[in-house]
Amino acid sequence: MAEMLIGVIGGSGLYRIENLQNAREERISTPFGEPSDDIIIGELAGRGVAFLPRHGRGHFYSPSEVNYRANICALKMAGVRWIISISAVGSMKEEIRPLDVVVPDQFIDRTRHRQDTFFTDGMVSHVSLSDPFCGELRRIFVEKCGELDLRTHDGGIYLCMEGPQFSTRAESDLYRSWGVSVIGMTNLTEARLAREAEIAYATLAFSTDYDCWHSSEEPVTAEMVVANLLKNVENAKRLIELIVPAIPLDGECSCHSALAAAIVTDRGTIPPAVLHRLKPIAGRYLAL
Repeated sequence: MAEMLIGVIGGSGLYRIENLQNAREERISTPFGEPSDDIIIGELAGRGVAFLPRHGRGHFYSPSEVNYRANICALKMAGVRWIISISAVGSMKEEIRPLDVVVPDQFIDRTRHRQDTFFTDGMVSHVSLSDPFCGELRRIFVEKCGELDLRTHDGGIYLCMEGPQFSTRAESDLYRSWGVSVIGMTNLTEARLAREAEIAYATLAFSTDYDCWHSSEEPVTAEMVVANLLKNVENAKRLIELIVPAIPLDGECSCHSALAAAIVTDRGTIPPAVLHRLKPIAGRYLAL
């Protein structure tokens, strides 16, 4: 049985955790392809941690190119039951300033080109995403942000756009009319797959800019994002060190049994190749 680990997915600018002890790199091949990079497994605050840079070290996968299925499956195969997702986002509200932290509680999906389910080719599962983030993780995130006196927003809507281009002004204005809090390009795809994999998942969203809606600001550029992103990375690392020991490794939440009543396909009709492919994700529900 794999050791029980806490997963950390590093977003733009966060490609390593320097304080991991006894670190080793593992290349985990999955039935869904290769993950973005080797998974770095080590110890932090006495807990086992599995770190995966979402875009690869060197940032060579765009948001639309990331193999999200392989990333989540590889973390599941490594023994991860909880995921701390670090994400750079644009602010869609005046009160969410650059360098603020948002702990969102809802999503809107505006992606178009993603593989965002494990269940295809003869097997169907409908997991609940009414509350797409793990409530227990969100509580811990907000608490630890407070301990560091970071300007934090508890709750909010994360709009996940396709990218890699930034929004048009018309799009930005439309999203604001929907009440969106922040905009990013990655996290909803991860959250969908983490729920199917029965992994608890939540996001620390670090604001880098005001997107392009803010009339008193220059249009967002990669240079602007990277400058604020680097400032946010140090806060992210400090937060991870506080959050990891606070996660109840043996705790259970509804995320960990999301598939229990979600698989609707008659088990006897599922093609053998599909059963084999889904073993790392849903093996305990399948006669294998």
